[in-house]
Amino acid sequence: MGNFRQVEPGRKPFKRAYLAVMLWFVGRSIPIAAKIDPAIAKEIAGLPEGFTFSLGVLPAGPAMIVGKDASGRARYLGLRPEGRKIDLSLKIRNIEAAIGMFTFREGTAVATARNRLIVDGEVPHACVVVRILDAVEVYLLFKVIARLAVKRYPDWPMGRILWGRFRIYLGAVLGF
Repeated sequence: MGNFRQVEPGRKPFKRAYLAVMLWFVGRSIPIAAKIDPAIAKEIAGLPEGFTFSLGVLPAGPAMIVGKDASGRARYLGLRPEGRKIDLSLKIRNIEAAIGMFTFREGTAVATARNRLIVDGEVPHACVVVRILDAVEVYLLFKVIARLAVKRYPDWPMGRILWGRFRIYLGAVLGF
């Protein structure tokens, strides 16, 4: 009765690579969006000095770390949370849930409601981070896709979105 073979799940290298690229790009986009959008800058200003948050995939999946430096500006701190003091950790339960979120079939609010997102830290700070991520997604994604990813699509002028999108894409790719 006890003779059975243990089956190990697959590593899913393409999904892991896709998520690593997406987290890298979103992580690099947050500081740039804070420079060009006063609403995002205000949200970051409300966080404590030295505040650091991470968004990652369990178990041992890719992650991004963003922090607020002494001058009050957001900084992308990399992909590895090991050895860093993280004040707020947002963890997606598994790679399939992360793929659902980062292919924009499911927004952050829906993922939280379906218990796919684990928050380790203070809830008010988590709400601020989710608002920042939603605003960055509005800039990064076309309206049709962004409506799926965010809870409420903002009523911003098209010029603001397009000019912001151009600056964020350029800054994230070129690193300024």
